[in-house]
Formats: sequence, C-alpha cells, structure tokens
Amino acid sequence: KFMKWNKQYAYPKSIRELIKNKRHYAIGTEKLPSVTTILSATASSEKQESLARWRQKVGEKEATRVKNVAASRGTAMHSYLEYHLEGQGLLDLTEIGQEATRMAKTIIEQGLPDLEEIWGLEATLHYPGRYAGATDCCGVYMGRESIIDFKQSNKPKKEEWIEDYYYQLVAYATAHNEVYKTNIDQGVILMCTPDLFFQRFILNGKRFREYQQLWLERVNRYYEIINDSRRDSESVQLGDINYG
Repeated sequence: KFMKWNKQYAYPKSIRELIKNKRHYAIGTEKLPSVTTILSATASSEKQESLARWRQKVGEKEATRVKNVAASRGTAMHSYLEYHLEGQGLLDLTEIGQEATRMAKTIIEQGLPDLEEIWGLEATLHYPGRYAGATDCCGVYMGRESIIDFKQSNKPKKEEWIEDYYYQLVAYATAHNEVYKTNIDQGVILMCTPDLFFQRFILNGKRFREYQQLWLERVNRYYEIINDSRRDSESVQLGDINYG
C-alpha cells in the first residue's frame, strides 16, 4: 500500500546530549529535558520499587542483558519500519536484525494499513521552555491527526502496564499542537513481541485529554524538583562560607 507523504512541517534539527547523566535535547538556544527524563524523575515510588525488585530478583547482570537486547531489537525494528515508510528496503542479517525484521513486518501488515498520511518520521518535537522528544511518526491514522509510536515488547502487555507510553504520546502531541498549531488528539501504539504477537493501543477523546492534564502536572512537578535541588545546593554553598 502506498503511503502518502505530506511534508508540511519543518521539524527542527536537534542534538541529544547528557546533562548530569540525563538526556536533554539542544534545540536552538534551549537545552530541554527529554520526555523520558521527566517521566523517570517524577515516577511514583511504587514504580521505582517494582523496577528495583525486578533487578534484584534477576540480578544486575541479567537485568542489563535483557535491557540491552530489548534496546538493540527495538532500534533494529525502528530502522526497518523507517526505511519501509520512506519506500526503501533494509537488510540486517544479524540474529537480532532478522528477529526485528519479522517483528517490523508484522507491524506493517497489521498496524500500518490504517496509516493514511505521514508528516514526519523520527521527528524532534519540543514544547518551548519545557521539554523535547522524538516521535517515531506523526500524521493521520484512521482519519485523525495522530502521534504513532512503534514498540517492541518481550511479552504481550496489559494496558495498565503502558501508562508511560501514553504519557509519551500526549507529550509529543501537546508539543506538536503548541508549535505547529495542529489539532492532534489521538495517540497510537503499534507493538510486537519476538514471537510476533501484535497489539495496538489507541488513546483518544476524553482519556487522551485526561492524560494530557496529568502529563502537564508531571512537567510542573519536574521543574519543582529541579528548582528545589538547585536551591538546596545553593544553600549548601552559602553554608560553606566562613564569615569569621
């Protein structure tokens, strides 16, 4: 099926950089925290604890291995999908590459027929002064202006496990609407496991707006945390001064 490209928006070039080990995007003169940086800084204590428990259970070495394999597989799958949507082919004969290719093809067959128009791939989006990130795809999906993200998963997911993905979708949508005056009100996750189990999650309407509200609250909380830690370090420095 022929994908219709509509390159109507000029997405900025950006440079990713680490500031205090946290991912930021340099856009113009701004250095903005990434969406994932904000999500991890404002994660609930339950979420942080369950992650720590898992690492403890499987051991640090295995946890790192699982994470690295998933990351490599995800990168390879994204590359294949990006090449496909640009009308090119990609051959990756590594073991992970072949697995990722099968997963990408599953997403192409089951998830992409409803993608009607592409505005951009790997588009860097930013909300001026607040945050930035890169979305896999933005365009029109099932007749609605949408942010579309491709995800790999080791096993099928329940919806309550992918809240962070919903936050990412509304974060990108909110940034896109702010800068380009669009009206994106839908987020789509297209996900596949190594054994080729495909899942599609769609967020729109009232739930989309609720997540948007929650996301903006987390952005505010992130800046409160940053400002508090800045104040703390300044007061420590003042405390070091000897007025004798």
